[in-house]
Amino acid sequence: MSAIPAEMTAIEIAEPGGPEVLRPVRRPVPRPGPGEVLVRVAAAGVNRPDVQQRTGGYPPPPGASDIPGLEIAGEIVALGEGVGGWQAGQSCMALVAGGGYAEYCTAPAPQCLPIPRGLSPREAAAVPETFFTVWTNVFERGRFRAGERILIHGGASGIGTTAIQLAREFGAKGIFVTAGSDERVRACVELGASQGVNYHSVDFVAAAKEWSNGEGVDLILDMVGGSYFPRNLQLLRLEGRLVQIALLGGAQSEVNLQQIMVRRLTVTGSTLRPRSVAEKGTIADALRRHVLPLLDQGKVKPVMDSVFPLAEAAKAHARIEADHVGKIVLTC
Repeated sequence: MSAIPAEMTAIEIAEPGGPEVLRPVRRPVPRPGPGEVLVRVAAAGVNRPDVQQRTGGYPPPPGASDIPGLEIAGEIVALGEGVGGWQAGQSCMALVAGGGYAEYCTAPAPQCLPIPRGLSPREAAAVPETFFTVWTNVFERGRFRAGERILIHGGASGIGTTAIQLAREFGAKGIFVTAGSDERVRACVELGASQGVNYHSVDFVAAAKEWSNGEGVDLILDMVGGSYFPRNLQLLRLEGRLVQIALLGGAQSEVNLQQIMVRRLTVTGSTLRPRSVAEKGTIADALRRHVLPLLDQGKVKPVMDSVFPLAEAAKAHARIEADHVGKIVLTC
């Protein structure tokens, strides 16, 4: 640690509120604990959970940094006790439980992955949070299989653009998306979606039923909740699965449970941040086997919307709340 500075620039949430509450401050450089690495951050991804944390609705789990930021890419500069398989000087991208909006960040070694060939650090920083989330929810909890139809809500988001590409590469029969504008729908179709609708102007239930010839879909990935919940159930075919990953439309809904029984539906969901290092490490191992080869070959790639300097984190948060497509990243 002798060559590493004592202090760093980080982004602090001054108080719950709008993007303007994000401010650059000086903080001590963290030290890697057992099983952790210290990364000199080149870039950090900006995600919806960061916005929720900023507004006071998603506090960090016990022991996590209060600095926002759940994904990073950069150079490992120090190893904690017991770390194997990594060396100082290696590049990596990592999923973290907090602390990403900073010049240095610690990361559990099992949650680190090599940067795929051809990806810049800023592109690599756009991978962990979305790819971990999509893999565990679409392929593990959602049990997606080749030949199935999938509906992806928020198709133009970082999660959505990732899910479209992975569903495409793993043999989807059809991919239907919702997005907040006609332009965003077109962006989703260019990525591989079969069809999509602007949810502001089109009833997605009627449109998806027509698209599927009345059959419905096998899997729905939803980040809205609220009033979408019963409408999603209407679209699931026999043995269909609904995976809930966020609640942008609210946590409460009224539903006819008979639909679930008669069509043998599965309703599940998950959050990623509070899960243990061992659980996240298992997801990382699956990504190494099944997804990193696709990234290495350029078959799948994070869709980049915009890049901001670390000190302009407030502008990045204003952008994620606007009409964007893909990922937003901060660079150090």
